[in-house]
Amino acid sequence: MPAVDAFRIEGGHPLSGEVQVVGAKNSVLKLMAAALLAEGRSELTNVPRISDVEIMAELIIRLGCEVHLFPEERRLTIDVPEVLQHRADYDLVRQMRASVSVLGPLTARLGAADIALPGGDAIGSRGLDMHLTGLERMGAKVTSQHGYLMTSAPEGLTGASHWLDFPSVGATETLLMAGVTASGTTVIDNAAREPEIVDICRMLVEMGAQIEGIGSSTLTITGVDQLRPVSHRTVGDRIVAGTWAVAAAITGGQVTVRGIEPTCLELPLAKLALTGAEIGWLPDGFQVTGPDRPQAVDIVTLPYPGFATDLQPQFIALNALSDGVAMVTENLYESRFKFVNELVRLGADVRIEGHHALIRGRERLSGAPVEAADIRAGASLVLAGLVANGETIVTDIHHIDRGYDDFEQDLRALGAVIERVSSEEYLVEVPAPL
Repeated sequence: MPAVDAFRIEGGHPLSGEVQVVGAKNSVLKLMAAALLAEGRSELTNVPRISDVEIMAELIIRLGCEVHLFPEERRLTIDVPEVLQHRADYDLVRQMRASVSVLGPLTARLGAADIALPGGDAIGSRGLDMHLTGLERMGAKVTSQHGYLMTSAPEGLTGASHWLDFPSVGATETLLMAGVTASGTTVIDNAAREPEIVDICRMLVEMGAQIEGIGSSTLTITGVDQLRPVSHRTVGDRIVAGTWAVAAAITGGQVTVRGIEPTCLELPLAKLALTGAEIGWLPDGFQVTGPDRPQAVDIVTLPYPGFATDLQPQFIALNALSDGVAMVTENLYESRFKFVNELVRLGADVRIEGHHALIRGRERLSGAPVEAADIRAGASLVLAGLVANGETIVTDIHHIDRGYDDFEQDLRALGAVIERVSSEEYLVEVPAPL
């Protein structure tokens, strides 16, 4: 892929057509980590062509595996040897927080893991306390030195009962993957219930794990001696699907989204209906027909099945063009509103106070250069650019590439005017104010 780093967007073109959603970023990266639990070749299908998959592949290769990516087929294979390395280096982990998902499998399989403290999106603190406390409860010794977390369990892990103070997706994944081969029974109460957690559980069961309560807030895992490699299809990406839903609504277009179980987006689609959008349900997706101008809608983010924080920026962009005033409350990540300053550059009227954003809808936005700070913020700025007068330039789109497969190609197929441009091209002359 050419070294490009910006999107140039011409606003004012309603989207129309059909788009296919592929596998979920928030699932496939964890499925790749889960494959470490079984010696042999595992295969994942419905794999998105995103940069985070490439980063995770490189991390797993450094652990001693062979990874083969088949991007045109949207699949990959992982050959896991009998003997693995146990160190995840900083140069990779800093790029992607999901790298920490190898912590549970490595500790379970090898009795040791050295993981650099993770990086990822700049959306706020996401501590590892529950991961580490849980592993200690299972018999691991946890230390931190020179920027690395180190676990040691030379005698193996022992099942334990865990109560999570918060239904953390990451902690649930770590303890789940640590528990499937631990001796005895592991219980995770107040576990995360996201569809991506369900997907990991299903793959682990296919590998031979014994897990009860899948999809509920209590997971009971009975440890087994050994797991086997499998072929598994990644669940569709509900956040990408939700982004397309908002794109249809914000542009006043009509978009059919396929490749997703629509019930996992029941709340966001219900919120879109309140804006005046028409929602049609399909067996493998949904259709959204946008209103002439959306009505303002309040949003409160909560763990699943509540409103997803990863769809909050898209709805702020939608509310920026709405008729009325909306309040968006962010309960999960304290820095998720950082992108609002960029949206204001496009003419949005947004006021931030603590974890609340007050948005007064305007009839139009005005194109300008803006910068993507994280995956969802970047996608939201693109959505705003689709309806802004004139030309919008979104820079630092490597963030968007981490989570969206063929984003601009799909947008163009739906009627958007968008192109990738190089750093030398994206500087535009901004007209002087009248």
